[in-house]
Amino acid sequence: MCKNILVCCSGRGSNLQALMDAQAKKDLGGGEITGVLSDRPGVYALERAQGAGIPTFVLEPDRSLPRPQRRREHSDRILKLCRDEGIDLIVHAGFLSVLAGEILDVYNGRIINIHPALLPKYGGQGMYGIHVHRAVLAAGETESGCTVHLVDQGIDSGTILLQRKVPVLPIDSPELLAERVLYEEHIAIAEGVRMILHKINYPSVKYYRSGTMEEI
Repeated sequence: MCKNILVCCSGRGSNLQALMDAQAKKDLGGGEITGVLSDRPGVYALERAQGAGIPTFVLEPDRSLPRPQRRREHSDRILKLCRDEGIDLIVHAGFLSVLAGEILDVYNGRIINIHPALLPKYGGQGMYGIHVHRAVLAAGETESGCTVHLVDQGIDSGTILLQRKVPVLPIDSPELLAERVLYEEHIAIAEGVRMILHKINYPSVKYYRSGTMEEI
């Protein structure tokens, strides 16, 4: 049975495009992107989705509320959308809003995020986009990469599903490193979707985090 996927984006949506490309090749593990959500209007991710005939939604956080209340209220509206649309899996593909509250329980194990670093390093508050790559270079790391993980109550703190690595080169700028990592993100995010959908479809089977014996 086909599973409905909501992809959440805050920017240009290159990882969304990777998922749409995988779907076109029937390589999403029996899933279908049935909605694209943004927390801000006018971003290019919405145009990508609309061009592919995928329904789009914009739900902006209420900036008048204190941060904890804002996150909860925003998350509750996203949860209502997911229920209304019959969503089975939520994919954060460059989504900058932090979820809180009931949605994390209702979709426990069914929300994944792609992060442009090798967690647990370079995650948490303020670690997104080019800020991550600047931090990696400033620390003198010799490798970086991307991580697909489950979303929990923290920020970039959920169970790691898989990682893909790239070398950090002496000539790297944050922009060059970001480009190399992004190539791997496009592969990893589709792999993460297939992994979770397989777990949803075959719940009695045990699954283990990539490269370990840690059950997920």
